Amino acid sequence: MDGVSLLETIDPLFRQAVEAIDAGDEEALKRLLTVYPRLVRERADCGEGYFRQPYLLWFVAENPIRNGKLPGNIASVAQLLIGMAQSESPDSLQSQLDYTLMLVSSGRVARECGVQLRLIDLLVEAGAVPDGAVIPALAHRETAAVGRLLKRGATLTLPVAVGLDRTEDVARLAPTAGPEERRLALAAAAFYGHARILGLLLGFGGVDLDAYCPAGFHAHSTPLHQAVQSGSFDAVRTLVEAGARLDVTDLVFQGTPLGWAKHMEQTAIAAYLNKQNGQSQQEVY
Repeated sequence: MDGVSLLETIDPLFRQAVEAIDAGDEEALKRLLTVYPRLVRERADCGEGYFRQPYLLWFVAENPIRNGKLPGNIASVAQLLIGMAQSESPDSLQSQLDYTLMLVSSGRVARECGVQLRLIDLLVEAGAVPDGAVIPALAHRETAAVGRLLKRGATLTLPVAVGLDRTEDVARLAPTAGPEERRLALAAAAFYGHARILGLLLGFGGVDLDAYCPAGFHAHSTPLHQAVQSGSFDAVRTLVEAGARLDVTDLVFQGTPLGWAKHMEQTAIAAYLNKQNGQSQQEVY
């Protein structure tokens, strides 16, 4: 989604505000919002998917990527927008803060520009609840953001401990985790290629190796697909030896784990899965 196509059909005043955010022009933004305070409470009639009908505040995250960069003073720009929203849009303020925190925490541009942690701090201090941003950040490998969210009060759950490779915490949390939490933890372990933790989780039982990953965590695929994309041969072998099926296809590309390995040029993994496929076919006959 590029910036031009996203903004070309919206209210010209809203577009001016977004352009001021992109440029880090606090004075222009302040002048515009002083005259048109409605802009901080209205949602633009544009976007799609997770960025459908955005608020102005969402644009401080640069997620989805439109320009590939953020101004160095984006935290000050965000503070200006939050201040205006506190007085002009109190009813939507909490949802704006929480969703913006999720966008910031799961987006790579904020991290690459060195402003992700500052924005997380600002949003949490303004009232954003950190727990809702943890799994999206984890699902996009934004582990520094996950760490900051934990410091700002987010709960250390089993999936989070898995993603951060905290084996002792995994061993402590797994016995009392519920089915959905274990399912998410298995998906996270496969996604990050943490073979040792995969083995630990499998030892506790109670997980379906062939179920698709939970919503919000690459739900079009199985843990074995995600182990393949991680590039970890040991993670793939751990799942296969535990009985993961080789013939389940993902829901987007209709590819098997072997198909993913070939597409991603994971040659050692592809050779291993191909051999396992051959063995399983011999067993059938």
